Amino acid sequence: MKRLIRILDSLAEFTGRLIAWGTLLMVLITFGVVLLRYVMDTGWIAMQESTTYLHALVFMLGAAYTLKHGGHVRVDVLYQRFSERGRAWVNLLGTLILLFPLMSFILWISWEYVVESWKVMEGSREAGGLPGVFILKTLLLLMPLAMLLQGLALALRSLQVIRGGEHG
Repeated sequence: MKRLIRILDSLAEFTGRLIAWGTLLMVLITFGVVLLRYVMDTGWIAMQESTTYLHALVFMLGAAYTLKHGGHVRVDVLYQRFSERGRAWVNLLGTLILLFPLMSFILWISWEYVVESWKVMEGSREAGGLPGVFILKTLLLLMPLAMLLQGLALALRSLQVIRGGEHG
C-alpha cells in the first residue's frame, strides 16, 4: 500500500511541477499578446488562444497536485480541531462520498463530448486559431482521472492513519 501511495503521489507531484512551467509560459505569452496589441498594433488569434489552452491546462491538471498538498477548500475551522485520526476519517469519507462520485460523474458526462470532438478533430472556430480543440477537451477526461488517482492515494493514506499505521 505504501508503494502505491508513493507512485500516485509522485504522479501528482510530477504533473504539478510541469504545470508550474505551464503557468510561466502562460504569463510570458500573455505579456507577448499585450505587447503585440498595444505596442505593434497587431495580434495573432492562435497566440491568444494558446493562453486559454494553458489556463485550462493549469487548472484542470493542477487539481490533483492541489489535492495532494491539501489546497482545496474545506471547513478548516472544524477540521483543524480534529485529532489526526479524526482528520483521516473526514478525508476518507469525503473522498468516498464526495470526490469519487463527483469525478466519476464528470468522467461519465464528458466522455461522449470529448469522443465527438476527437471524431471530427475539432479545431478553433476562429480564422487563424489553434487546430487542437479536441486536445483541449481531453482535459475534461484527464482531470477527473488524475483526481481519482490522487483521491485513491488520499483514501489509502487515511486508512493507514485510521488503522494506527504510519501518519499521513
